[in-house]
Amino acid sequence: MLWTIFVIILVLWLLGFSMHLGGSLIHLLLVIAVIILVFNLIVGRRSSL
Repeated sequence: MLWTIFVIILVLWLLGFSMHLGGSLIHLLLVIAVIILVFNLIVGRRSSL
């Protein structure tokens, strides 16, 4: 589920970046996407150990 949210946020960011929409909102979405990715990587490693 986190990967789905990450992909959706990343696609929205790329669309907004290419269309110059929302300025700071677009970068906020990117930051949220990166946080979700890092969180998922950390939790994934813990569960595999």
